Amino acid sequence: MERSEAARSRSLSTWFARLIARPDIQDLASRLPFGRGMARRDGAEIFDILQGFVASQVLVALVELDILKRLLDGPQTAANLALNRGIPTDRMERLLRAAVALKLLRQRRNGSFALARRGAAILGVPGLPEMIQHNQAFYRDMADPVALLRGEEETNLQRFWPYVFGQAPEIEPDVAARYSDLMAQSQVLVAQDTLRMLSLKGVTRLLDVGGGSGMFLSHALRQYPDLQAVLFDLPQVFPAAERFVARNGLSDRVTLSPGSFRMDALPGDADAVSLIRVLYDHDDASVTALIEKIFAYLPAGGRLIVSEPMAGSAAPDRAGDVYFALYTMAMGTGKARSASEIAKICKAAGFVDVKTPRAPRPYITSALTCVKPVKKRSVKV
Repeated sequence: MERSEAARSRSLSTWFARLIARPDIQDLASRLPFGRGMARRDGAEIFDILQGFVASQVLVALVELDILKRLLDGPQTAANLALNRGIPTDRMERLLRAAVALKLLRQRRNGSFALARRGAAILGVPGLPEMIQHNQAFYRDMADPVALLRGEEETNLQRFWPYVFGQAPEIEPDVAARYSDLMAQSQVLVAQDTLRMLSLKGVTRLLDVGGGSGMFLSHALRQYPDLQAVLFDLPQVFPAAERFVARNGLSDRVTLSPGSFRMDALPGDADAVSLIRVLYDHDDASVTALIEKIFAYLPAGGRLIVSEPMAGSAAPDRAGDVYFALYTMAMGTGKARSASEIAKICKAAGFVDVKTPRAPRPYITSALTCVKPVKKRSVKV
């Protein structure tokens, strides 16, 4: 009975989709009062998807030409903004009007342009201008999405993140520096949102695996004055980490421990481990092995913290299932997993009490925590 009901539902859904896909039905809907609004709305939303790449490239141009920063000093004309940029005034005008249409700029009555709230916000988000510029590599990989899906060629992101795969024992210093700088900038918001979602109350020593320059740890240590920490990451990242920790006055509270979680034992004796934007860089086998290693490392009652952009569970999510799903594909390893997928891996390793707090900004990060169970003592009668 249930099967026949499901079959009828699928049949009805297929019939409706085929009906909507007919040009004559679309034409009829656009002329009828009850269908006109739906057709207009669908058309506008489809066009918005279609022109999304152009809108993102307008944003790139604004950042690369320093237009947003220059407008912080006040409104300017297209002619002034085109000076010394090698761009004709009429083309600069088109770029600026495009930015107005995207609500990044405002056009004043005298023809000059000023920052809109959304454009100013870009400058106020740590790491966002750098991420916008970095995305040029991702855009090149998305130029032929079918080739990307087939995995036919090495991608730009594969060349940018070589150490992620653990394939090159020697990492070029400039590559490591670019990675650390970009991650440090982008992790400010990640750290803030993670600590809003999760409490470290009761944790005495935190091991941050893949902690980069120490941005997350610096936020955690400021919020929890009694907390001690260990930063564990590849040796090539550590010059930036040493500078960052020292500059923030945290040298007496952070132990820097270089190594690879693939090959080396986890250092110290922490009672909590954090994985901040780590798992989605790696394939299922590497993630499973890492979580099993963390389970063996932690004491009973020890806590695992995972924070990264995640795919939707039952319903696909625009950030996790569109942007980050394709971004990790272009990287050549890893994937955006849902909270339920990560929870399943954690439970298989032995963790319990899995919690997934509501993320305030899922496009920044989502989070999950779980605990290594405490063995109950047997009572002799």
